[in-house]
Amino acid sequence: METKEKKKEIYTYEAPWPIYGMNWSTRLDHPYRLAIGSFLEDYTNKVEVIQLNEDTEVFQTKASFEHPYPTTKIMWCPDKMGSRSDLLGTTGDYMRLWEVVDNERVELKCLLNNNKNSEFCAPLTSFDWNETDPTILGTSSIDTTCTIWNVETQQAKTQLIAHDKEVYDLAFARGTDVFASVGADGSVRMFDLRNLEHSTIIFETPGLTPLLRLSWNKQDPNYLAALSMDSTQAIILDIRLPSVPAAELQGHASAINSLAWAPHSSCHICTAGDDKQAYIWDLSPMPKPIEEPILAYGADAEIHQLQWSASHPDWICIGFNNKAQILRA
Repeated sequence: METKEKKKEIYTYEAPWPIYGMNWSTRLDHPYRLAIGSFLEDYTNKVEVIQLNEDTEVFQTKASFEHPYPTTKIMWCPDKMGSRSDLLGTTGDYMRLWEVVDNERVELKCLLNNNKNSEFCAPLTSFDWNETDPTILGTSSIDTTCTIWNVETQQAKTQLIAHDKEVYDLAFARGTDVFASVGADGSVRMFDLRNLEHSTIIFETPGLTPLLRLSWNKQDPNYLAALSMDSTQAIILDIRLPSVPAAELQGHASAINSLAWAPHSSCHICTAGDDKQAYIWDLSPMPKPIEEPILAYGADAEIHQLQWSASHPDWICIGFNNKAQILRA
């Protein structure tokens, strides 16, 4: 006889503002914790740390802090065992690292700026934290560059011109050396920190349509996924067979805004977009065409953000309007 009632499949948090930035904490000692960022057309924006109380089944706000401009990305330090400081990264005008103290208050740890000679800054579009070595993170900027930082020394290890136009996203592969970026020039480029004289263009969109998002499959690093601007399909790339997509995921009725690989499976990926749908796809039939998703969830509004939890791989979080909603996959 079951003593506990069946757990709910969906939990919703309502923020006091529209949500854009969003990320799951990876730490096992802080389960079901997320950070969410506001999208307000003001200088002063907000970031909240929220956590599901498993007893009351309600999200609680653990901490909140002001942030200049909306966050273009929020990401927790990849530290499942909690062996490092409880750090949160944000990009906007600069890369900032914040320390969460006792899961109840947040302090600015540092601001990373590699252009100290200028009063102007080129906004940062995204960043990625290296899972293998969390002392490394990389940022992408509208000034065509990517910068690789050492978190501990707070110094830039290297800065490189990555694209011909704005860089919109950057993602590390498994390991510490290889990363890729996408940008307004319509290309996916791959870099190796051991040899930065060369980069490899692994894909260019037809008509050089800008590419906005990039995600690396951490279970099978041969595969990347990318989104082009206003596109209803997601592109799956195999770096062993560049220039031609390994698959195109077609099924959304409007533009896709976000995608996330399953953290625990090499052949599952989730996409979400303006058609209010979140789809999970099974890529195991490749190279046969992927005809349709295996799971679908309809939200109440356009979904602009999607995150799959590495610590709780049964759970996906979507963001729409002022709501963050976690779904059991």
